[in-house]
Amino acid sequence: MSLLIAGVTFLFLAFSGSYIYTRVQADIPPIKLPTLFYINTLVLLASSHTITRCKRAYREDDTKQYQLMLAGSLALSLIFLVAQIFAWIQLFTSGILVNQSNTASFVYLISAVHFAHVIAGIPFLGLFLFTAYKRMKEPVSVLVYFSDPDKSRKLRLLTIYWHFLDALWIYLVIFFAVNYYVFS
Repeated sequence: MSLLIAGVTFLFLAFSGSYIYTRVQADIPPIKLPTLFYINTLVLLASSHTITRCKRAYREDDTKQYQLMLAGSLALSLIFLVAQIFAWIQLFTSGILVNQSNTASFVYLISAVHFAHVIAGIPFLGLFLFTAYKRMKEPVSVLVYFSDPDKSRKLRLLTIYWHFLDALWIYLVIFFAVNYYVFS
């Protein structure tokens, strides 16, 4: 997980540096993000909150809360993806096209790569949710599920990944906002 997070971090730092370099060298004004990018930040923060509550419910052997928070995290992630598509539509309708400038291309590219990383995490959330509903039907199976150290480790890794994606998105939104509001 550490290598994945380090690799993704360096990828996005390289994108950020390339965005600044391209913008400054070509003297292109920065891009103003649509409002949905900021709303999506709140959606991801809510998703981060639900995955944290899911982990807490796991530690406390609270089956219903665990299942509910997994479902909430999955639903919020799907809301993020749909809202991000609408955010790209907002960019497009405001005249910011992929082929308009290199900075516009970077906004689409950077948000699309983050989008892909969220999509990559959704099957894991879905698998946790499916397994939780399938195996947690009677007290004995619940006890076995909650006492499985492998499940605990996987949930911890999923939580780390989810928090990382949220922190990455917050960085990206702040990065683009600072570029627009401070350097335009």
